[in-house]
Amino acid sequence: MIEIKNLTFHYGKRKKLFNDFSLDLEQGSIVGLLGKNGAGKSTLLKLVAGLLSPQQGEITVNAYKPVRRDPNFLADIYMIPEEFYLPATTIAGYLKAITPLYPSFDKAKLNNILTEFELSVSDKLNNLSHGQRKKFLIAFALASNCKLLILDEPTNGLDIPSKSLFRKILVSSVTDEQLVLISTHQVKDIDTIIDKVVVVENGAMVFEENVTGISSKYLFETVAAPDGINDILYQEKSPMGYRIIRPANGDNETSIDLELLFNAIIHQTIK
Repeated sequence: MIEIKNLTFHYGKRKKLFNDFSLDLEQGSIVGLLGKNGAGKSTLLKLVAGLLSPQQGEITVNAYKPVRRDPNFLADIYMIPEEFYLPATTIAGYLKAITPLYPSFDKAKLNNILTEFELSVSDKLNNLSHGQRKKFLIAFALASNCKLLILDEPTNGLDIPSKSLFRKILVSSVTDEQLVLISTHQVKDIDTIIDKVVVVENGAMVFEENVTGISSKYLFETVAAPDGINDILYQEKSPMGYRIIRPANGDNETSIDLELLFNAIIHQTIK
């Protein structure tokens, strides 16, 4: 689905953001792309979408070179950027203009999602709040049935009930023929829905693992105090005591604390 080989990219004369970066992602999964501010997450998404061109290396998506912007490539990829603009028209007007670009668009699916998000096709986009406009774009993306969905900070602007609804709708809407690539700082918003975690840092991929592999390797626990626990890989103080990560060693699996895992990776206690 996505093949990135030996990617090098930088803006102008700035320091290289990516240098000899490689990554392969297959369809049938929801991937969480994580990293600190400035790690290059949004840039990587734009490169995959063909909005930017690498200086060196190769990117292939669905057998297409994204930067060539082939119409068949564009018809099967949909990206929700962190910053977006919507025209001053109704949802119905927007659909009339844009849906012909996506041959697999499912209007019935869209209507069902709009209903769940409490939106109507008669709503004027410029009268909606930022969160409501974001929900419309999420609904449109899922109804497009594109093989690749790229979501950059999709939960920004959503209230708590809408975030919960977003998770439910996303999981129920995505098929095994699709790949969803989500970049976010709000790791708790996606920790229950992703199938794979990719972490980028200083232009390199520092972690890549399926959630099943993470669950089999690590235990995520909260303890009153870490004293006497000799195999702790990472720990953080919390109101309940200490949140810790330690090797699973064949013990029963625990729920993944994605925020704690990310912090452990950034502090290089887990690789």
